[in-house]
Amino acid sequence: MKYLLMIYENEKGWMELPPAEAGQLLAEYGAFTASLKKSGNFIAGHGLQPTATATTVSIRDGKRLTTDGPFAETREQLGGFYLVDAKNIDEAVAIASRIPGARAGRIEVRPVAEFDNTPD
Repeated sequence: MKYLLMIYENEKGWMELPPAEAGQLLAEYGAFTASLKKSGNFIAGHGLQPTATATTVSIRDGKRLTTDGPFAETREQLGGFYLVDAKNIDEAVAIASRIPGARAGRIEVRPVAEFDNTPD
């Protein structure tokens, strides 16, 4: 089953890390990603650009509205994700607990709803 592991962290804290600490954390992410690939659990994963680069889109009364930035103001922002293949929620949670960002932020684990989009 596929699970999306969403990495929420304090974006400002990440940007304020001294270069040596940021480099160490990026090396940890590299090692974690390599281990996921080796185990066969890895499907995809990416970091995201800062929230200042985001645009939120909605349609109201048939009109498109756009807003700069994320939808909600929070202390932690979505900073990246992994899409993994896991046997069950317990394995997905075990994988999420190894993500380096879990030490300072939070990892949301959510099963992916898969729909058959094949035309009849």
